[in-house]
Amino acid sequence: MSLVNKIKKTNTKNEILSGATVALALVPEAIAFSIIANVNPLVGLYSAFIIGLITAIIGGRPGMISGATGAVAIVVVALVARHGVEYLFVAVILMGLIQMAIGFLKLGKFIRLVPKAVMFGFLNGLAIVIFVSQFPQFQTADGSWITGSALWIMLGFVALTMAIIQFLPRITKVVPASLAAIVAVSAITIGLQIPTRTVGDLASISGGLPAFHIPMVPLTMETIIIVLPYAIVMALVGLIESLLTLNVIDEMTETQGDGNKESVAQGVANTVCGFFGGMGGCAMIGQSIINVSSGGRTRISGIVAALGLLAIVLVGSSLVEIIPMAALVGLMFMVAIGTFEWASFRIIKKVPATDVIVMVIVASVTVIFHNLAVAVIIGVIISALVFAWESAKKIHAHTFTDENGIKHYEITGPLFFGSITVFKEIFDYTNDPDEIIIDFSKSSVRDHSAIEALHDMTEKYAKQGKKVHLRHLSEDCRLLLDNASEIIDVNHWEDVRYNLSDNQAK
Repeated sequence: MSLVNKIKKTNTKNEILSGATVALALVPEAIAFSIIANVNPLVGLYSAFIIGLITAIIGGRPGMISGATGAVAIVVVALVARHGVEYLFVAVILMGLIQMAIGFLKLGKFIRLVPKAVMFGFLNGLAIVIFVSQFPQFQTADGSWITGSALWIMLGFVALTMAIIQFLPRITKVVPASLAAIVAVSAITIGLQIPTRTVGDLASISGGLPAFHIPMVPLTMETIIIVLPYAIVMALVGLIESLLTLNVIDEMTETQGDGNKESVAQGVANTVCGFFGGMGGCAMIGQSIINVSSGGRTRISGIVAALGLLAIVLVGSSLVEIIPMAALVGLMFMVAIGTFEWASFRIIKKVPATDVIVMVIVASVTVIFHNLAVAVIIGVIISALVFAWESAKKIHAHTFTDENGIKHYEITGPLFFGSITVFKEIFDYTNDPDEIIIDFSKSSVRDHSAIEALHDMTEKYAKQGKKVHLRHLSEDCRLLLDNASEIIDVNHWEDVRYNLSDNQAK
């Protein structure tokens, strides 16, 4: 499709309104994450603007929103506390360089290794985190819960916001429901002068343009040693969350994003962010869902969201600071409800028990530790181990003895580290005849452990003076065995222990 046709098919009005909605939703999030990281709220706001704008322009997933995030903020808390904010800026720059390297090396494709069960657990845990993270808005400065009329006013406007977002699209889609809800609730509270908590109660968001800033730290190896561990964790956390968000938006829009391109874009954004005094960030699944649900599908909405956030900081802070927090809380509650994979309840009895366990573990780690990257890594590891265990049980052999007295073993299933124990138990070394043929046409040799298992098996037969033929090994299996000749005692194909001549291997 040509660029002209794409522009014609783009609903520019919806893109702009969706971006404006996201800009409003970004404000309290950026402030909250700045507080978590122990930095000035403007640091979070500038980060959201810079990262959001760059990824919107050059990222691999149009419609996805990036900015300052809690996942990254949690990582940098200790760094800021021990060494100060200037070291944070260096870590953000290194984080970006690492992410660019990952993108250029095309390692973003490994997100495909994340199983569906892990995705479900990730989304469910994230939904709970988003929901619970709104609870502080129902508390006072000393941590006690608000009561009386203040509580009922807050709950009432939260419910009104959620109702507008839920039911307005059934009446009209001219204006994004989220934006309409924010405007309506704000108009009511301001027009009727109803006292309730506002965005301004969190912090002042008035400021100027972000300024170029070279981190004021010693350019020594000691500095690199201090910040590098944080930078690596930040880079991996940011990319995992970004690429998982990309997958979610892919499914919502039934389109295909580019993980490697997004990795490079995230890296460029964070590198620039570090040179402008930012705290770093990544894709934001909550805001991305708001954007897509409000009609944002192209780069326009992301660019508008970033520029809108900057406009709020420069000239619109006084207006945004009077928006009731109840409206934004209601919006985030609806995001949490939309993020949760309710289908996971319906499939519990239809999927393997191990998948259910993985879903629960990933969701639990996400909720308890607020660390999405660790939760996903744990889920992938568990899923991989379960897959290896199940695959290990699939190897078996069909045996028969032909008219020449030669015993045949027809191996079925993969031969790898998990299945070598069962493989070795298949053979009757003592009672087998003097000549044995092992057929691998329905099997494959996967790793070094499998090669050693072949060596051990043929060695046992050789000690009893018996001849073994390995047949129908695939080219990659034969290459493994050839390459292993310098690592373990596997010699040429003509070696007596294998007795593989050219005609036997065919």
